[in-house]
Amino acid sequence: MNRLDDLKKRAVEEIDAHRDQLIELSLRIHANPETAFQEAKAAGWLSDYLEAEGFAVERGICRLDTAFRASYGDGRPRVAFLAEYDALAGIGHGCGHNIIAAASVGAAVAVKSIIPETGGTVAVIGTPAEEAAGGKVFMASRGAFDDLDVAMLVHPGNRDAAVTYALACLELSVQYFGRAAHAAARPEAGINALDALVIAYNSVSALRQHIRESARIHGIITDGGQAVNVVPERSAASFLLRAEDDDYLEELKEKVLACFRAGAEATGARLEYRWGEEARYRAMRSNRALAEAFRCNMETLGRQVQESDSRRSLGSTDMGNVSVLVPAIHPTVAIAPPDIPVHTPEFRELSASEAGHRGLLDAAKAMAMTAVDVLLDADLRRRIEEEFRGGE
Repeated sequence: MNRLDDLKKRAVEEIDAHRDQLIELSLRIHANPETAFQEAKAAGWLSDYLEAEGFAVERGICRLDTAFRASYGDGRPRVAFLAEYDALAGIGHGCGHNIIAAASVGAAVAVKSIIPETGGTVAVIGTPAEEAAGGKVFMASRGAFDDLDVAMLVHPGNRDAAVTYALACLELSVQYFGRAAHAAARPEAGINALDALVIAYNSVSALRQHIRESARIHGIITDGGQAVNVVPERSAASFLLRAEDDDYLEELKEKVLACFRAGAEATGARLEYRWGEEARYRAMRSNRALAEAFRCNMETLGRQVQESDSRRSLGSTDMGNVSVLVPAIHPTVAIAPPDIPVHTPEFRELSASEAGHRGLLDAAKAMAMTAVDVLLDADLRRRIEEEFRGGE
C-alpha cells in the first residue's frame, strides 16, 4: 500500500472511530432546529466538539454570532470543510443540514489525525443562514474564505453526485403607491396599486415563455390592500430571479423590471423597488478537477456517482459565493430515494434515519480522502488552480 492509500485508510478509520459521536451530534442538531442566524445551540455544540478534538476555535467571526472557524495545522495547502446547520422555518431539518455539519466535522477530525505527517492546515468554517439569508454571502465579503486552497461541503439529497449546479439568485422587492378612494362611490378618484401589481405579475408570467429554460422567476404578493371597498393605495410583492450564470441574471433583471414599470405606466401608480444585492447568491462554479477526485473517493465506498444534468439544479446556494473566491465543490450524497425531494417532511425524517447516518459517514469519508489527495498530490493542486484561474 502506497503512502497516499495508507493515509486515506487511516482517515476513514478515524471517522469510524468517531461514528457514534458524529451521529449523536447530527441527531442533536436535528432535534433542535434553529432558523437563520438563530443557530446558537448548533454553532455552540459544533465549536465545543472541535475544541475538544484539539482545534483552535474562533466563535462569532465575520460579525455573525453563529459563525465560527476551527483550524488545525500551519501552512499550505489549506483545506476547509464548510458546515451548514440552519433549519427551515416550519419544517425543521427538511434539508438535512444536520448531516452537512456533522460530516464536515467528521472529515476535519479525520484529516487532523494525519496533518502532522502531511503538513498543511485543515479547517471547519461554520456558516449560518444558508436557507434564508445567505450567511456565506456576508462571510465572503468579510474575508472568511480568503487564503484557502480548496473548500467543500456535501449536501444530502436523493442521488450521489460529485458535480451539482446551483443558480445565481437575486431578490426583488417592489411596492406600488396609488390613491385610496371609495371603491363604489368614487372609484374614478382612486389609483389602484393592486391593479398595477396584477398587471406586472401577469407580465412576468408572459415573460417566462421567452427566457432560458434553466432560468426561474417566481414571487408572491405580500400586500394587496386592506379593505375590499377601498381602492388599494399600496401593494407589495417579493420575487426571486434565478439564472445559470451571473451575466444572464443581469439580463433577466432588466426584462423583469420592465414588467413592473409597465404596471406603473398602465395605472399611474408610483413604483418603488429594491434589489437585494447585499444577499445575492452567485452561480455555483464546481471545480471539476477537485470533483473528479471526490468522485473517485466516493466510489471506493461503494456508491455509484451519477453524472449531473445542468437542468436538474439544486436551486440556489450561497456556496456559489464561495466558489468564485476559492476552488470549491458542493457534491450530494443520497439518503433518500429519487422520488423524495429535499425541503419536505419526508426528507426531514430521513435526515435522522439510518440512511441519513450512512450518508453522513460516507460524505465525511469521501471529503477526508479528497483532502488527503489535495494535501499530497501537487499535480492535482496544479490542475485545480489552473482550472479555477481559467474560469475567472
